[in-house]
Formats: sequence, structure tokens, C-alpha cells
Amino acid sequence: MKNKPFSIIRFIRRYPLSLLVVAAILFLSFFKPPQENIIDISNIDKLAHFCMYAGFCSVVWLEYFWSHESVSRIRVFLLAVVAPIIFGGVIEVAQGTMTAYRGMDWYDFIFNSIGVVFALFFAKFILLPWVRKFKENRNSGK
Repeated sequence: MKNKPFSIIRFIRRYPLSLLVVAAILFLSFFKPPQENIIDISNIDKLAHFCMYAGFCSVVWLEYFWSHESVSRIRVFLLAVVAPIIFGGVIEVAQGTMTAYRGMDWYDFIFNSIGVVFALFFAKFILLPWVRKFKENRNSGK
């Protein structure tokens, strides 16, 4: 089967939640946080970075599995692992160079990447079997 050329409209239709999560991450990465310390827990932001990227990549995986009948390992690896890690690195560099109120923190990048890797295993062992079972049940009329 021949691959169809890339279409922005088709991409938006296949990955609407992923694109919303990207927009939310961009907003959260560049907005100026309030000056008040509401909760002061050491390194809580690292947990937030892990959760943002684990959630983001889980949504990408889910939308990929949902919209494709077969899994192209290279394509999905690039889309759901490599691209988010690069995205996280670019955001960290941009925070350090383009804002006066945010700094570049390589530990944030590391926790972003750990979240991406976590999502890889979550997708393989939880999401993919769930989507396959759901599609089988839908196709069999259950």
C-alpha cells in the first residue's frame, strides 16, 4: 500500500487532543507565573514536567493507535518519542534565552524525557492492548 502525502488537515483530525496538549505545554512553559509561593515543595516542578510529558505522549500514542489500523514502529517512535524529547529540549533552551522570568533547567528536560519513556511503556503494555480489544469488540458487534 502506497503512503498518502502529508496533509495538515488529516494530521489535525487524527491528533486533535495531542495538539491541544502541545498548546497547553507551550502556554505553561512561557507564561509568567505568579510571584506568590502557594506551595513550596522542593522539586515539585520536576513531577509536573514528568506528568506533562507522560500525559502528552500517552495522548499521542492513544490517538495514533486509534486512527491507524497497523502500527508503523518507526513513524510512531518519531512522533511519540523523538519529537517530544526534541520539543522539550527546544522549550528549555527557549525559556533560558527568550524570557527574563524563566530559566533553562536541564533537570526539567531530563524529567520531560523520563515522562516520554514512561509513556512508551504505558502505550505498549496498556494502551495498545486496550485499543486493540476495543476495536475487536466494536468490529464483532459486542
